[in-house]
Amino acid sequence: MGILEGRTALVVGASSGVGYGCALRFAEEGANVLACARRLDRLEKLAKEAVGMAGKIVPMACDIAKEEDLEKVVEKTIAEFGKLEILACIAQGGLDHQTNLLDAKPELVLESYITGPLYTMLLMQKCFPYMKEQHYGRIITCASGSAVSGTPGFAGYAMAKGAIMSLTRFAAKEWGQFGITTNCFLPVIKADAFNTSPQGQAAAEQVVKVSPVGYFGDAYKDCSPIVAFMASEGSHYMNGQMIGICGGIQILA
Repeated sequence: MGILEGRTALVVGASSGVGYGCALRFAEEGANVLACARRLDRLEKLAKEAVGMAGKIVPMACDIAKEEDLEKVVEKTIAEFGKLEILACIAQGGLDHQTNLLDAKPELVLESYITGPLYTMLLMQKCFPYMKEQHYGRIITCASGSAVSGTPGFAGYAMAKGAIMSLTRFAAKEWGQFGITTNCFLPVIKADAFNTSPQGQAAAEQVVKVSPVGYFGDAYKDCSPIVAFMASEGSHYMNGQMIGICGGIQILA
């Protein structure tokens, strides 16, 4: 029996990279998953890949910048599975216009916030009543080492990820009393997102050179097992933590 047997999860940003790998792992571990992102064709591929696993994946298109879409994915999860126990907010927008601080434009930084900490907060709020009622919830957010070390060239992105880390801490303190734990992971994992900007491409080229383990991690093999544990009952005493999944590139105290 998998560690998520019988659980229900909403995974946001499941059409590629870390989100894809985590949604697949959740299903393998027994969870039923509502997988959402903008690219429905990729989600449908994900759902087909999960056929025969212990859990089922239901794909649904969603624009995280639109609150009505966020409302719909929560409603769809409840309608499809009858409960919602795990929320994994992995999607992040605004990846194709990374800049240095001096060149950061308010409208582009705002986009990173809307499609990062703001959508994450809204989904957390919408999932909260269901988790509170069952006195059980696992909320997983996704940040970045850029918010910790201040990686040059990623101003708006790093600011948004720093806000997600703060949001995680607040939820952990305020919602732990309701049986809801909230934790954040900071991945350095091979993904399409690295190809959306010159800064991302340059960062990807450096990963293998600076990684203590000597390779660029894979979403399914290296990242998803840890996120699945964060989503499991076994993580009940872990709350408000920032977990690096990076092969030791970013060591968090």
